[in-house]
Amino acid sequence: MVFSLNIILFLALYLSPGMKSSMVNLNNNGYDGIVIAINPSVTENEKLIQNIKEMVTEASVYLFHATKRRVYFRNVNILIPMTWKSKSEYLMPKQESYDQADVKVANPYLKYEEEPYTVQYGQCGEKGQYIHFTPDFFLSNNLSKYGPRGRLFVHLWAQLRWGVFKEYNVKQPFYISSKNTIEATRCSTSITGKNVVYQKCQGDTCTREPCRRDSKTGLYEPKCTFQPHKSQTARESIMFGPSIDSVTEFCTAKTHNTEAPNSQNKMCNRRSTWDVIMASDDFQKASPMTGRNLPPPPTFSLLRSKERVVCLVLDKSGSMNSEYRLIRMNQAAQIYLMQIIEKGSLAGMVIFDSFATIQNNLIKITDENSYQSIAANLPQEAKGGTSICNGLKTGFQVIRQSDQSTSGSEIILLTDGEDDKISSCFAEVKQSGAIIHTIALGPSAAKELETLSDMTGGHRFFAHKDVNGLIDAFSRISSRNGNITQQAIQLESKAFNITGRKQGIGTVPVDSTIGNDTFFVVTWTIQKPDILLQDPKGKKYTTSDFREDKLNVLSTHLRIPGIAETGTWTYSLHNNHENSQMLTVTMTSRARSPTTPPVTVNAHMSQNTARYPSPMVVYVRVSQGFLPVLGVNVTAVIETEDGHQVTLALWDNGAGADIVKNDGVYSRYFTHYHGNGRYSLKVHAQARKNTAKLSLRQQNNALYIPGYIDNGKITLNPPEPEVKDDMAEAEVDDFSRLTSGGSFTVTGAPPPGDNTHMFPPNKITDLEAKFKEDHIQLSWTAPGNVLDDGKAKSYIIRISKYLLDRQEDFDNTTLVNTSSLIPKEAGSIENFEFKQQLSKIENGTQFYIAIQAINEANLISEISNIAQAAKLISPQEHSVPALGTKISGIHLAILGLAVILSIF
Repeated sequence: MVFSLNIILFLALYLSPGMKSSMVNLNNNGYDGIVIAINPSVTENEKLIQNIKEMVTEASVYLFHATKRRVYFRNVNILIPMTWKSKSEYLMPKQESYDQADVKVANPYLKYEEEPYTVQYGQCGEKGQYIHFTPDFFLSNNLSKYGPRGRLFVHLWAQLRWGVFKEYNVKQPFYISSKNTIEATRCSTSITGKNVVYQKCQGDTCTREPCRRDSKTGLYEPKCTFQPHKSQTARESIMFGPSIDSVTEFCTAKTHNTEAPNSQNKMCNRRSTWDVIMASDDFQKASPMTGRNLPPPPTFSLLRSKERVVCLVLDKSGSMNSEYRLIRMNQAAQIYLMQIIEKGSLAGMVIFDSFATIQNNLIKITDENSYQSIAANLPQEAKGGTSICNGLKTGFQVIRQSDQSTSGSEIILLTDGEDDKISSCFAEVKQSGAIIHTIALGPSAAKELETLSDMTGGHRFFAHKDVNGLIDAFSRISSRNGNITQQAIQLESKAFNITGRKQGIGTVPVDSTIGNDTFFVVTWTIQKPDILLQDPKGKKYTTSDFREDKLNVLSTHLRIPGIAETGTWTYSLHNNHENSQMLTVTMTSRARSPTTPPVTVNAHMSQNTARYPSPMVVYVRVSQGFLPVLGVNVTAVIETEDGHQVTLALWDNGAGADIVKNDGVYSRYFTHYHGNGRYSLKVHAQARKNTAKLSLRQQNNALYIPGYIDNGKITLNPPEPEVKDDMAEAEVDDFSRLTSGGSFTVTGAPPPGDNTHMFPPNKITDLEAKFKEDHIQLSWTAPGNVLDDGKAKSYIIRISKYLLDRQEDFDNTTLVNTSSLIPKEAGSIENFEFKQQLSKIENGTQFYIAIQAINEANLISEISNIAQAAKLISPQEHSVPALGTKISGIHLAILGLAVILSIF
């Protein structure tokens, strides 16, 4: 029997979010704790702060009316970078940081990046990551291009906070409706305007022509634009055109345009934006405010970032004796102090068992001597019990004794032990304002450990046995001030279990965006191996060039002099001992130039906690500056408490878990549960053989309005910076990046070995259809047997002449014979051609097609997007009628056109 498990996927959308830890809270209809952070590279300008305040103040009133008196902006923190001068009105931040900000103001890497946008790659109803503005957006007059800033902010906030999507489509600005009319992609259809092509413009005067039909698509030619009337009566929708004066509301179920080929319809199964917003957590507890008064204007706090303060709080209890844990902790901590923590940071150290001891008060990390003075005090003996609270309290003492505030300071807490009294200091931790990063070492670490990082906005990690897991965790704990050029970039992290007298080899590409402060570190468990490292020009570094540490942590390192050569580095490690031993390699570097951002990789899971059978999603964003990097080989390794590993190749193909193709976000479902407990995520991103490209186009920009029609006269806005198709991508060097995606916790999972199928194939979202003579050709990305893994057993394809037939009752539409269609592996492109039997094909004939996949357990996927195949006739005249006019007619020439459309 075939049945649907859509409810599983639905529930998965409402579990706790991963990675980004927003401090925003909704209390009594007002949003508190919004963080707007200015990047350190932005030039100091008082006008910038003033205009940010004006934008939010304007947005608060617009938001209040748009949500029918439900919510407004009450308290906002503006985070000022340390690069700006100190002022008496600037306060000390607590856990606010640039990296975790809700809104980021940063210079674009390239000139094409001017448009505001929301970074959003979750499913419908899931919160986004952050909103990005450039300083120029606030300092220039953009009123004509984007409308009032406050209105645009509400548009972007809806994406960030409530997980709705844009209702326009720059790539498909027009579509053929079920009424056989060409319509602009918009919501609602009550928005009026004209479709025109501009030929030549001199000053404010332009020659224009009516749009012509494209003979290949049956739609308007590519240069055709929809010009809305300045004076409108339509009130929807904010997700289409907040710059239109009359637009003050979101599309509701009554006004929503379900046919438009936009992201909202695709991602939210044709639900209106207002329906999605009303289903959000915010609106479950926000009733309309009574009375007629407006809410009070927002209050603003100006916070100035402080120098980084980090205290290591390290476990030296008796259990750290097992499995080389003490040695591995010391190896990883030393690498952190030597390679990862940024110069100029203040660092101290506490060690603890049943009691805690201050090993170092805060020291400014300026050179090798300063880091060695801390590393020299790493614990050499493990004994005693475990008191995590004593360790934390002593860490706070270290910070305060150096006249530093615990607010905004960081503690890196590493432990392998259980502690049933850890909750006794939760209140003190919360009150401190400190950020706690937790590293759970081994399966017995206190189960409440993650509560500390969750409540303070810190990272959470889990490491199993080899030292690489610890090194990866420490490497992820970099400064949160937004200055990426100062941060260490991890290039290699590999472990070799090498038998006696044998060797391990490897290669690491060093790209042109990095090369400063490059370190190569080798660790061992029995005896130091012979090391050979060679740069791209043939220069060799041998064991004698490496410095063995005096601290008995079984490691040696080499700092490459000057700037590391660009190209492929090779290395070999020879085990001279007669027995097998574990050898590890770590390589890090920093940005080559302060003006050129390096390629970076950021990884996280869709949730920090999951209860089986909820699917998880792995997300990895590869970027340079704020621009996406495409064509990268991204691999995720997920490890359980007992060492079981699952390797996933991640995709940026716009299918399965990946919602947008070629946006630099690589995604994949994770369903290979292996019991309960902690799981860790590690990601390796590689670009080899010149396959990677830098995309000069953002996928989620605010809608640029080219102009308006006012009393019959067209007023044009300044043109956008044009990115021609042949210049839309730039070359990227071969590179290698590694990062930790932290840890997540699973409950309710079956024991290892129980592989009961609980997940159907993923929903197909990119189905396309076109006519080829009297046949219809379909294409889509193959789903898997289990979501996007493996391959499905079969497909169900149905066709209808009427859109409503398909929407109301898919099972009652005509079934297509798919007996010859054998599903391919997930991620493959499927092509299928059939001859429809519904009716005679003539001018204006349209069919609507959808597909489902079935897996080996007879679980069925959600219904795909609707694909439309339209047989159109090319007109004899040079132009087409106005928007909404019938495109079929007896006066049209008989010339068939194949229209390729994916409706939603």
